[in-house]
Amino acid sequence: MQPNLLVICVSAFAAVFVLLSFLAVVMRALVALFPAEVAAGTDAAMIAAVTSAVSVAYPGTKVTKIEEIQ
Repeated sequence: MQPNLLVICVSAFAAVFVLLSFLAVVMRALVALFPAEVAAGTDAAMIAAVTSAVSVAYPGTKVTKIEEIQ
């Protein structure tokens, strides 16, 4: 008896779906156990990234102030 291609595809899809669902649950548990700490202020890497992005998008401009809008 030859396995049907449709059965193989459906079983592979189901296996991937189950695996990804399990990984999503594990990630949700890890995020709940170890929440990310919100850093106060800005760091040098973020300022450099914003300055670089602005200079690429708008050549000749200068970033003088960066503030977070909440």
